Amino acid sequence: MKSKKTVFVTVGTTSFDALVKAVDTREVKEVLSRRGYTEILIQMGRGSYIPSKSEGGDDSIAVDYFTFSSSIADHLRAASLVICHAGSGSIFETLRLGKPLIVVVNEDLMDNHQSELAEELADSKHLYYARPQTLCHIIADMKLESLIPYHPGDATPVAKLINRFLGFSED
Repeated sequence: MKSKKTVFVTVGTTSFDALVKAVDTREVKEVLSRRGYTEILIQMGRGSYIPSKSEGGDDSIAVDYFTFSSSIADHLRAASLVICHAGSGSIFETLRLGKPLIVVVNEDLMDNHQSELAEELADSKHLYYARPQTLCHIIADMKLESLIPYHPGDATPVAKLINRFLGFSED
């Protein structure tokens, strides 16, 4: 029996049905299973799409979900991989725990400043960045050993992002 490897998916307090639907596809479940993951736990927030529950077994991945929790910290700590929305709180909490992370940007949000943070951290090799329609490809191709641990004391990526936003040169 293979050891338990959990993928924790979180959308935060909002609705992000496109992410939940993407994770709930046969293709994503198969690629996660091939990569050795045994369980997907989805925090689906206010979304209306209900993912398919599964007990797993017979080389299929177990799937469970919930809407909200007073704290997701225990779920993050227990996860072998985290897939989350682009909220800065979820991103930095996961990175501080040293967990491999795929950030999926909600393209339905207007003026999505969150995508800039996710792109910057992906460019710095701290996480992977996806859209719902590219998630399966990112999971299949990810090389978790190539990710660089994020050290909270390093404000350089955030400072660069702020400077670029304000129109200052990048030197």
